[in-house]
Order: sequence, then C-alpha cells, then structure tokens
Amino acid sequence: MSEILNIILLTLTPALELRASIPYGVFKTELSLISIFIIAVITNIILAPIIYLFLDNFLHLFQRITLFDKYYQKVVLKTQKKIHPYIEKYGVYGLALFIAVPLPGSGVYTGALGAYLLGFRKRDFLLAASIGVVIAGIIVTLISVSGDTALAMFLKDV
Repeated sequence: MSEILNIILLTLTPALELRASIPYGVFKTELSLISIFIIAVITNIILAPIIYLFLDNFLHLFQRITLFDKYYQKVVLKTQKKIHPYIEKYGVYGLALFIAVPLPGSGVYTGALGAYLLGFRKRDFLLAASIGVVIAGIIVTLISVSGDTALAMFLKDV
C-alpha cells in the first residue's frame, strides 16, 4: 500500500508528476507495469480539475490587489487577445501536446496555468489534460522499461 501511496504522492508533486512516479514504480516497486501506469495516469488526470479550480478561485483573490490587477489587465488580457487566433487553430490538441511532452516545465500544473490564462474553457482543458497525460504516461513508461537503451540515445559515446 505504501508503494501505491508513494506513486500517488510523486504524481501530485509539481514538476515531478508522472515523469517521476512511473520510473519510481518501475524501478523501486514490485507492482505490475499496468498498475503503475493506471495509478499514475488516473492520479494525474484527477489532478487537472483540482488545479484549474484552484486557479479559478485563487487568481480572483489576487486580483483584489490593485498592483496585481493592473499587471493582469495589462499583460495577461493583452496576451490572451494576441494568442486567441492560435488557440482557435490548435486549441485542445496544442495544449494536449504541451502537457504530453515529458520534460521539465510541461505537464498538468503548467498546462492548467497556461489554459486558464489563455482563456480555455474548463471542459477543453480537461480534455487536453486527459489526452496529454495519457500520451506522457505512455512515453515515460516506454522510456522507463527500455532502461539503459533509452538513456544511451541521449548520451554521446566517449
């Protein structure tokens, strides 16, 4: 049970998410690969609406601060107007690919922030997050099970 809890806690950790929990599960637990994948992916998908709702409530509190609200009105709303055509063009799939890239700085946390600031509807963000998390889970799982072979692709022989 503590192995499952560790996978869940790693998945809930910003900047780590399933990029850390799946390798942890593969290398440090006796759980089956499918169990590790399902636990990490479902936890990461459940995290998406929680973060989005938190942003929706938390950001409004900060907008009560005049300095923050001036910055928000000037920068964020201006950026939203500029980027709106691109959102219309790539929308959910563009955000899903951003979330899916298993690199630092991408994932559900930053995807939620970006989606919220760019004016994505909650439903569209949740769809993008679900697609992105499943893709990221597949990529990280494949890299984890391939072990040294995947690592060797990124390292130059000396």
